[in-house]
Amino acid sequence: MNKAELIDAMASGAGLSKADAKKALDAFIDSTSGALKKGERVALVGFGSFSVSTRSARKGRNPQTGKEISIPAKKVVKFKAGADLKV
Repeated sequence: MNKAELIDAMASGAGLSKADAKKALDAFIDSTSGALKKGERVALVGFGSFSVSTRSARKGRNPQTGKEISIPAKKVVKFKAGADLKV
């Protein structure tokens, strides 16, 4: 399912226009992104939770040359599925 299909499903499921469903989805994405950038955890009961984790620096290899490279540390978003979402 892509974003357009999700908007269609939200609109039909909630009885909204596609424009209102798009605004709601965009607001959710903006709010979630803002909270994660602040380092906060976003939990949706029954669905799951989003959190920020730090991936440590590590050594890797360039697949073309085989030369060892240094991969810097960075922050990544993690999602843990809630009990109702697990299939």
